[in-house]
Amino acid sequence: MSLSHVVPPEARRSRADKVLARAFPEHSRVLLQRAFAAGLVRRNGGVITQKEQVRAGDRLECELPAVQPSVLRAQDIPLAVIYEDEHLLAIDKPPGMVVHPGAGTGEDTLVHALLSHCRGSLSGVGGVERPGIVHRLDKETSGVLIAAKTDAAHRGLAAQFAGRSVLKEYLALVSGVPALLAGSIRQPIGRHSRQRHRMAVVPEESGGRAAHTDWKLVESFGRAAALVRCTLHTGRTHQIRVHLRSIGHPLQGDASYGWKADPNLPRPPRTMLHAEHLAVAHPVTGRPLDLRAPPPADFGAMAAALRALYPRASSSAARPQRKL
Repeated sequence: MSLSHVVPPEARRSRADKVLARAFPEHSRVLLQRAFAAGLVRRNGGVITQKEQVRAGDRLECELPAVQPSVLRAQDIPLAVIYEDEHLLAIDKPPGMVVHPGAGTGEDTLVHALLSHCRGSLSGVGGVERPGIVHRLDKETSGVLIAAKTDAAHRGLAAQFAGRSVLKEYLALVSGVPALLAGSIRQPIGRHSRQRHRMAVVPEESGGRAAHTDWKLVESFGRAAALVRCTLHTGRTHQIRVHLRSIGHPLQGDASYGWKADPNLPRPPRTMLHAEHLAVAHPVTGRPLDLRAPPPADFGAMAAALRALYPRASSSAARPQRKL
């Protein structure tokens, strides 16, 4: 993959690696470092090292080194299938399951399970490390995830995600109760300037990418916590987690983004985020697919525990159609 970036005027004198990291937050710092080490980064046509200073107007060109494939073995891991045909399948991903292999993962990822379930009939567009994977959910996030069996389905689904025509709704248990019944958050997101494994609200001129989340209050638990439904209009890494923290309501259990344990409340078993609803057009037939997954037991138990502590809590908006 080739990357090209003209250093903006506000960058002044900055290290080359930091400029590229801000410009392309979707690529890991490790991958960019590998590109520098391999002599694959050029400034105005000449090879440059990662510590060299660049100036406004410099053109940086980078060839990302190819990922060396590993041999993945199918693993017979049960999947909760919501929908399946010869082109694709949608599953209800449990919390704690990693979507695709990476550093430090074992042979218990969703990809390993898909290889077994589909008996090798997965789209190769994502490469050998990510066969069939069109989008992803964080390890602790549960809910609807769709995978492609054919290359045509993969391209069709990817185009819908890229074109922002996919409806994506999440349920989140958050700390505190928003003052409003609903809101819209439009804050650009980029990689954290110091903690590269985290994302943050970052100005666009500093490398942040446009991000848009709508939210609606579903139920409140005293003033201690709330259940909100979030609709994603973009797909930035950790978008809901970053955006809800930015308005002062981090997700229950999400210590990476501001949650702090409250001795008066039950301790959440994980980051309390669930991908409840995904609506797409079938990439081959064109017919609508409305895919839903009820919140898992741990999410429902957390909501029930909060409800028991605040039995007189009233919803400021419509309650969920199903009991959590």
